[in-house]
Amino acid sequence: SHRIVLAGILAHKVSLVKGIDLRGCRLASCSILCPKVAFIPYITAGDPDLSTTAEALKVLDSCGSDIIELGVPYSDPLADGPVIQAAATRSLARGTNLNAILSMLKEVAPQLSCPIALFAYYNPILKRGVEKFMSTIRDVGVQGLVVPDVPLEEAELLRREALKNNIELVCSGIRISYLPLLLLINYDLSARVVKVMLTTPTTPTDRMKAIVEAAEGFVYLVSSVGVTGARASVSDRVQTLLTEIKEVTTKPIAVGFGISKPEHVEQVARWGADGVIVGSAMVKVLGEAKSAEEGLKALETFTKSLKSVLP
Repeated sequence: SHRIVLAGILAHKVSLVKGIDLRGCRLASCSILCPKVAFIPYITAGDPDLSTTAEALKVLDSCGSDIIELGVPYSDPLADGPVIQAAATRSLARGTNLNAILSMLKEVAPQLSCPIALFAYYNPILKRGVEKFMSTIRDVGVQGLVVPDVPLEEAELLRREALKNNIELVCSGIRISYLPLLLLINYDLSARVVKVMLTTPTTPTDRMKAIVEAAEGFVYLVSSVGVTGARASVSDRVQTLLTEIKEVTTKPIAVGFGISKPEHVEQVARWGADGVIVGSAMVKVLGEAKSAEEGLKALETFTKSLKSVLP
């Protein structure tokens, strides 16, 4: 298989995982795309409990996920819609904390064939200490980290420590309330830093082309404006944007925000997306079931239904 640089974007987040051999390449750094479309789920750690989270990771892995993003519950998740906010609240109410999550991952991560990218807001990282946080998540097998709310002036510290610990990092450097419709992920192999480049549906074509050409990684296309959450349909504007972007680049494109049904997955794949991200719908299926057993069974059924429509 190719040596992969994967931009793993689960639901509303962006994570970059470099240099990983996967079962089948979906998004390749050399821009040679494989026929399959990457499947990237997101779940919240500790909802309904950490033992169920451990089993859910195994289920998602066995169903063929290409990256799994695991959210660290936080009391003020600004980027998240009501489903993921509720999951974080339930998890925290059960006493879930970072130490417990990391202990669980230390046992589970070696059993998985796909990489785990951790999503965490900046405050818990700062509380532990950036250097200690990075070395700890490295030691338990985490390969990617997403920090959506880090202040720009402090982003370089995170990048430096991530590099030291071989953790691939993406931090947005933008205000959550101004999430753009399109994120271009630029991984500079020579400087070994991750850059996030931004454009929107109203960006002039010439400007969009210039930004896409400058990006060396992957394109993340947000299917709708706002926080995360399932939508009834995927905006037709996504198809137009996919076409426009593919006219100026061969870089892989993954679509997220509001993807919640097999028909959504099939639609964006048919439109030409190279990856699909599902978050809130996954969290809802697992966290709102009557029991953990029912939740895991429903998660497997739901995941297979989404995977079954992918080429």
